[in-house]
Amino acid sequence: QVQLVESGGGVVQAGGTLRLSCAASGRTLASMNWFRQAPGKEREFVAAISRSADSTYYANSVKGRFTMSKDNAKNTVYLQMNSLKPEDTAVYYCAGSSIYYRAISQRMNDYWGQGTQVTVSS
Repeated sequence: QVQLVESGGGVVQAGGTLRLSCAASGRTLASMNWFRQAPGKEREFVAAISRSADSTYYANSVKGRFTMSKDNAKNTVYLQMNSLKPEDTAVYYCAGSSIYYRAISQRMNDYWGQGTQVTVSS
C-alpha cells in the first residue's frame, strides 16, 4: 500500500511563491503527479514527474511558472509555484500511478493524497 501526504499549502498574494511537498511511503511508483480542484470546477492535471525524475510534464496553464522535482532518497516530490495568480487558487492533490510514467488523467492514478489548500489573493 502507498500513502501520499501533502504539505506546504497556504495563503499568498498574487505574484508570490509557494512550495508544495508530497511524501510517499511504500513502494516506488512509475510517476508522481499533481492535480488541483478549484471550487465548482473539475479536478485538473497540473504536473507530472517520472520515477527516475528524468521527465517532467506540465499543463499549459502553469508552464514556465511551476516546477516539479523529486528527491528519490526521500521519496518526496515537490511543486515549486512561482508568479502565482488568483486563478491558481485550489486544493492541490498529489497522486501516484503504478504503471504510467505520465498520468495526466485522474483514472491513470492509483493513489491520492488528502489535498492541501492554496489560496492566492489579488
